[in-house]
Amino acid sequence: MTMTMTKFLCHHPRSLRLTGLLTLCLAAGPGGEQTSLAADATPAESLAVLPGFKVELLHSADTNEGSWICMTKDNKGRLIVSPQKDSQPLLRITLDRGGQVAKIEPIPAPVKQAMGLCYAHDSLYVNGHGPEGTGLYRLIDKNHNDQFDADEVHFLKKFKGEGEHGYHAVVAGPDGMIYVMNGNHTKVPEDIAPNSPHRNYQEDFLLSRLWDANGHAVGILAPGGYVLRTDPEGKRWELMLAGFRNSYDFDFNAAGELFTFDSDMEWDWGMPWYRATRIVHGVTGGEYGWRSGTSNEPEYYADTLPPAVDIGLGSPTGVKFGTQSKFPEIYRKALFAMDWAYGRIVAVQLTPHGASYTGDYETFIKGKPLNVTDLEFGKDGAMYFITGGRGTQSGLYRVSYIGDSKPRFASPADPKATRKARALRHKLEGFIGKADPKAIDFAWPYLNSDDRFLRFAARLAIESQDLALWQNRALAETKTEAGLTALLALARCGGKESQTDLLLALKKFPFTALTEDQQLTKLRLIELSFIRQGRPTPELAKLGVEKLGALYPSASPRLNRELVQLLVYLEAPDVVAKTLKLLDQAATQEEQATYIFYLRNLKSGWTLEQRQKYFEWFLKVSPAANKTASTQPGSDRRHPLELIQWFKDVDRDYTDGASYAKFLINIRKDAIAQLTSAERTALRPLIEQSIAAPAWKPSQDRKFVKDWAVADLEASLSEVASDRNFVQGRIAFNDAQCLACHRLGNEGGSVGPELAGAGSKYSRRDILDSLLEPSKVVSDQFQNMTIVKTDGDDVTGRIIDENAERIIVLPNMLAPETTVEVRLKDIARREPSKVSPMPTGLLNQLSRDEILDLLAYIESAGNANAANFKK
Repeated sequence: MTMTMTKFLCHHPRSLRLTGLLTLCLAAGPGGEQTSLAADATPAESLAVLPGFKVELLHSADTNEGSWICMTKDNKGRLIVSPQKDSQPLLRITLDRGGQVAKIEPIPAPVKQAMGLCYAHDSLYVNGHGPEGTGLYRLIDKNHNDQFDADEVHFLKKFKGEGEHGYHAVVAGPDGMIYVMNGNHTKVPEDIAPNSPHRNYQEDFLLSRLWDANGHAVGILAPGGYVLRTDPEGKRWELMLAGFRNSYDFDFNAAGELFTFDSDMEWDWGMPWYRATRIVHGVTGGEYGWRSGTSNEPEYYADTLPPAVDIGLGSPTGVKFGTQSKFPEIYRKALFAMDWAYGRIVAVQLTPHGASYTGDYETFIKGKPLNVTDLEFGKDGAMYFITGGRGTQSGLYRVSYIGDSKPRFASPADPKATRKARALRHKLEGFIGKADPKAIDFAWPYLNSDDRFLRFAARLAIESQDLALWQNRALAETKTEAGLTALLALARCGGKESQTDLLLALKKFPFTALTEDQQLTKLRLIELSFIRQGRPTPELAKLGVEKLGALYPSASPRLNRELVQLLVYLEAPDVVAKTLKLLDQAATQEEQATYIFYLRNLKSGWTLEQRQKYFEWFLKVSPAANKTASTQPGSDRRHPLELIQWFKDVDRDYTDGASYAKFLINIRKDAIAQLTSAERTALRPLIEQSIAAPAWKPSQDRKFVKDWAVADLEASLSEVASDRNFVQGRIAFNDAQCLACHRLGNEGGSVGPELAGAGSKYSRRDILDSLLEPSKVVSDQFQNMTIVKTDGDDVTGRIIDENAERIIVLPNMLAPETTVEVRLKDIARREPSKVSPMPTGLLNQLSRDEILDLLAYIESAGNANAANFKK
């Protein structure tokens, strides 16, 4: 292997982020091109890295070693790596004193496909597949032969959840306990301690939900992704915190605080419920608001906690604090977070703020492809990271610091006040889940704190006590912050009998006397009362329409989002007129979609002209309108500035998410269902007009060329780097039917993965492999399910809706009208289909040069100015 280093001058990360500049240098490989062969990971010399750091490629995995997804360090400083397949064993990598690979050997243990590895308590903890099924295993090498024999494997807990949103990380906590993270498709296991810190969770949305329009996470309910805690022997289990979409890994900083990197739902781009990938400070009892489909909870909801920093677009994998590194101090305190989708590792600088943290970040390492999956710090203080996943090429890299020993800028300070605030938060958290007569008096003053994390902890401490001991105190509280927070607790814990007193108690806190955050808390607790305590009496409903109607519309889009929900729920007579006026004034597509979404199920209070205006909106913003995204004033397709910046951060233009167009179809479908027969007749020309993207058409008649195999084209992959034909690549992308199922830019279907970031995570060989052998690796995000019925029949397709009685299956994603309903009582079992929805042979009508042009078009994300199309 060729080991080269790149040396740069230092710069300040905060100034880099604030100016939006990524002043990284890209060192080219031989001839200025980057190649990716079947047995070679991306060369270190082609990676962009921060000043003063050196990157080395230590090893490229061969076929027998597999595609690597997880890594840890044992008590001897050796790296333990897990391939993704059950057919391949865990690997142990021994490093020499210079940080180079001395030996790689298989570990003969009956556990495989680990997404969580942790060496602690003289044991290897493995969250993966084993002889007892999926779950957490403890491997104890009693005879110290490095073998982990059958009698040294102990099964601690079974988890029901597979795939990329299944079982995840294992980390040893500063308290000596073992912490386990699982994704949102993994059910909370049985026998969880009833007094666990995270409890009393519900879906908590006021109006009806739409599941994801492409069928992802249908039927998945709260708590979403979560963190468990257990003792080293796995005897007692607690649910500590939850509300994540699909965090893969987490770590504790030097102060013992937990942080994770949660994923976004990229299919939601352009919709108001989109949440960026985010660095989250995980606290005891924390709720972080992920809910499936359209029901994500905004970060300003007082019953949730906000992120420390939004990262933007990406696919989070491994995270690790630099505590054990020999990096400059600012990077020893940094959280290194990996983004598999866009081939980067970001360094997150977390600044103590009250009882929590705020943050900023910079790109630490970036490559193309750089499909990063996990990282560790070795005994030598260097960072070691691996690439792999979804069958892609794996490599082991080493990052060391070779720059100036003098610090160029200071790391974030942790003053006495923030340390004291965190200590207070920990004391409050000690009451959560425990009946303690001292808890109420101790916690109550902190309900009035201006620190959101202290208020949250104090509220949970009080909610853990007998309601009869604090209900009257909540109703009588006169301090604004304390009163609103106490009534929020009562809305979550009290029954119907307390609703009237709760709502009337809000008179003590007039809306005009509140800050906007307090106004949002007041609206949220009213929502929670309606959700959990039921519909108010007619007298209270009438009062609600009067009081809330006087506040609507507001100058704040956040307040309008909550007010429109409440007024639609209460069927306020003028909510339609006011909301349609806001629709005209809305600054972004996302704000417009908010009003359209919440009006969709309102049956009464419409005029025919208002109905017409409502349905005309869909024609303006749908794919059929053939508009392009814009940030210019006056455009119907403007977006929040931070969203546009997140796209720029990963070197791409804004595109709507894969579910955007189908969400529009489903929202309109719900609205049409509310029409009277007379309205339906009058609006027929409008509501029958298609808002779907134009149907796919080939550019020309084509004949069979060859039944292509990877071996036919592998030797030509270097030709993709330059001199390709952009026009021919675009035509091939259409004629190979890629456009029918995949989005690239603002064009294409939504059946398969979005391809704009393909070049950041897949090599040319990987992309060619997936085109020619689509069933070789199928992401569970796009996997069909086979439903086997009790009578022996079966149906295969995407589950797009589910309730307590039936599921709706879509066998052909290109024919959305061909749904099949299956009653739950008729289902014998569900199992993932091993056959990709993508057919084989799609390239057999293309010539060799057309296929290479197609690969260049995908690798460049459809950018005509990319190097692929230059001499």
